[in-house]
Amino acid sequence: MDLNLKINEKNHAEIGGADTIEIAKKYGTPLYVIDEERIRSNYKRVFNAFTKYYSDFKIFYACKANTNLAIMRILEESGSCIDAVSPGEVYTSLKAGFSPERVLFTGNNVTNDELKYVNETGVRINIDSVSQLERLAKIVDPEGYKISFRVNPMVGAGHHEHCITGGEMSKFGIKENEAVEVYQIAKNMGFDPVGIHTHIGSGILDPEPFKLATNVLMDIAGKVASEADIDFEFIDFGGGLGIPYEPKENLLAIDEFAKEITGIFKTKLDKYGMGKPSMYIEPGRYIVGDASYLLTTVNTVKNSYRKFIGVDCGFNTLLRPAMYESYHHIVVANKANDELVEKVDIAGNVCESGDLFGRDRPLPEVEEGDVLAIMNTGAYSFSMASQYNSRPRPCEVLINNGECEIIREKETYEDLFNNQIVPERLKKN
Repeated sequence: MDLNLKINEKNHAEIGGADTIEIAKKYGTPLYVIDEERIRSNYKRVFNAFTKYYSDFKIFYACKANTNLAIMRILEESGSCIDAVSPGEVYTSLKAGFSPERVLFTGNNVTNDELKYVNETGVRINIDSVSQLERLAKIVDPEGYKISFRVNPMVGAGHHEHCITGGEMSKFGIKENEAVEVYQIAKNMGFDPVGIHTHIGSGILDPEPFKLATNVLMDIAGKVASEADIDFEFIDFGGGLGIPYEPKENLLAIDEFAKEITGIFKTKLDKYGMGKPSMYIEPGRYIVGDASYLLTTVNTVKNSYRKFIGVDCGFNTLLRPAMYESYHHIVVANKANDELVEKVDIAGNVCESGDLFGRDRPLPEVEEGDVLAIMNTGAYSFSMASQYNSRPRPCEVLINNGECEIIREKETYEDLFNNQIVPERLKKN
């Protein structure tokens, strides 16, 4: 177990060497607090583990997990590349300083206008369907144009059914038994297919599905290389590396995982005579997920049919528990080491019955004014936040060596009206 919880001599939870209670007093709540060093160390851990066994290896950070520009800059400085799934993520990546060759765009149900924009940026395009391939051929000159394909290996895994991105129910990628044909179609059009990609799901702590998908993808790649005469420049195994959200869960043994995956990769390369292409993976959650807390203040203690602890944020701020039934460990930040004496429900302030962060959570005696730290909120948290119930989105603070810097201002009520236009005839005189 490693929930990355540190407690100081004041019995307060710490993040990045900073006291969460002092941060909450200074910036108010709700508030996302992000540990810069944790992001850097997570990145290095993955990179070092894989390059130990295969030197031509690159990390493509799945930036949908968190696209804050400061976080993107940290990863750009660290040497990461980017997995982008929308034109907006391409734009953000370039804005953060990533050169086009360090960005791989893997879109889904992409429009022609989006294809045109992505092509104009110069980033590489990973094709999801024959439809996308045919439409791209009308937008660009296919002759010698380098592309790759996302293939569905018929292997799926993830912490929730909505996070499983491989298998017969998945909307992603081309069918594995059509891969040779599709690569040949692309070549006949004039394209130069140089890569193959897959992604099976998200939040994976058991390496077995990933190992199975690696085996399957390498067999598909070997068949494509032989029968369609493709010389792969890279093979991309996608992301999905999980982190422990619950105390009973353990960290993924990343070195052993890397050893096993690269072992399968190299064995299959030799088997099919595919040379030495680059190896890519696309972690997002693993790099940023455990680097953040969401701090929220208790404003209501309500003894009803159950005991509810009401806080000053809701699923507009952190959607994962409502959307995926996800567990996030919660501690009373100002009583971080106190004895757990009662089970309570932690409820948000959105007008929806599903706005709960946890049921029957064991906590110390909670009082109004206490600050809760909702842990592991660095991935798919602010990036999925909204202004539902007309609630402004919160501030984000970056911690570096115990020092705090605002990296996103808290929205105001006036921000709720950005880009809205009231017709003159409807305006009140």
